[in-house]
Amino acid sequence: MADRYTKQEKAVVVLVENFYKYMSNNILVKNKISKSSFRNMLQHELDHMLTNTRSREAADKVIQELDKNQDGCIDFEEYWSFIGAITGPIANHIREQEQQSSS
Repeated sequence: MADRYTKQEKAVVVLVENFYKYMSNNILVKNKISKSSFRNMLQHELDHMLTNTRSREAADKVIQELDKNQDGCIDFEEYWSFIGAITGPIANHIREQEQQSSS
């Protein structure tokens, strides 16, 4: 069935799978990504798109901004908000490139 997915559907599946890949196994933070796992995800999954992914301080700042309920972890809604936030600048960059090539 996965072979029949569109590119966009595959992209969504990858994003969801990555959440579960880095999700904590700790029963106390079930269905959430711990700070250390989120730092690890930034380093391994977004190193080419984001700057300072190896900086603990930069990662902790991102976590603090995302962690709306202040529980020290990233739940799926917070994670999805993060995905939305990083795609905005990418969309702007693509739009600028398209405008330059059509001029």
